[in-house]
Amino acid sequence: MSFLLDGVMALATPDGLKQIVMYVVGIILIWLAIKKEYEPSLLLPLGFGAILVNLPYSGVIDQLVQGKVESHGIIQWLFEVGIEASEAMPILLFIGIGAMIDFGPLLSQPVLFLFGAAAQFGIFAAILIACVMGFDLKDAASIGIIGAADGPTAILVSQVLSSNYMGPIAVAAYSYMALVPIIQPFAIKLVTTKKERCIHMTYNPTDVSKFMRIAFPITVTIIVGLISPQSVALVGFLMFGNLLRECGVLNNLSQSAQNELANIITLLLGITISFSMKAADFVNPQTIMIMVLGLVAFVFDTIGGCLFAKLVNVFLKMAGKPPVNPMIGGCGISAFPMSSRVVQKMAAEAEPGNIILMQAAGTNVSGQVASVIAGGLVISVVTQFL
Repeated sequence: MSFLLDGVMALATPDGLKQIVMYVVGIILIWLAIKKEYEPSLLLPLGFGAILVNLPYSGVIDQLVQGKVESHGIIQWLFEVGIEASEAMPILLFIGIGAMIDFGPLLSQPVLFLFGAAAQFGIFAAILIACVMGFDLKDAASIGIIGAADGPTAILVSQVLSSNYMGPIAVAAYSYMALVPIIQPFAIKLVTTKKERCIHMTYNPTDVSKFMRIAFPITVTIIVGLISPQSVALVGFLMFGNLLRECGVLNNLSQSAQNELANIITLLLGITISFSMKAADFVNPQTIMIMVLGLVAFVFDTIGGCLFAKLVNVFLKMAGKPPVNPMIGGCGISAFPMSSRVVQKMAAEAEPGNIILMQAAGTNVSGQVASVIAGGLVISVVTQFL
């Protein structure tokens, strides 16, 4: 009957102490999901999964029971089939994300594409810093993508590049997405004055025809596919979801993609990614470094977008045109629509009645597309050097 105590005895070993640390990490993630409502649909299954995979001789991962009988674990199977073999889960999630996005504010003001592109600066800055700190290029590139504030893209890039740190990267990406209302105001205030945050912007949208809304996802897919073939899976599925939304004849499928599909994939993705949170791989100094670098990437993305907007204002002043509120540049990350709401709140705090929500939303949407393209470009460039 001694086998009944094997699990308890295993926790008294050095590896067992690391597993106890992971129980604490899992409980903290669950607490953040329930108490603080930080990305609960992902952090809760991620936290519970972290506990499951770190139980001694856990049945959710492949084991040799009593050293004799081979047992296949469900979480390891989900990981190998849904992520390792084809990256199916994060890619399928993009269908749901695409179906949720209204590109109307962006299409009515195409210039906002530039702000979304500029706000990807933090990705490449973090990659360079990570390389200097001694990370392999594949790991540095995966860490940098945390700055996109796009969990599925971060997971996909780290898997395609075979990063050794998928677990910490996933935790960092989703944690910082949830902390947008805390991180972004700090970063924006670092590089803007109150006077700049008070700038009003007139919203004069042009009508976006149904033809334009349908043509946009098709055109983007073709152009990006020709320029960066490695981005096709990311951009293509995102745009396919948006086409379901805009075509007008598949409303049931569009709603299913936005709700049932997105919810099921998010649930499975969270508990499946926990396979990469085994104590032996997670409890180490590199995890702390990744969390710090992810924060640096996120902050630099926001700052880069704001500084680009301020640069645009220099040229607008020379042309005798009204300036843009530089805060909208900080919306060019993928955390949609949270980032645009944060910026609108800051504008209203700086000057009550100042409404820049639609410009912020347009930039935020462009950041969703730009982050996906950036992920594909990183994969394309880095794989050439591996």
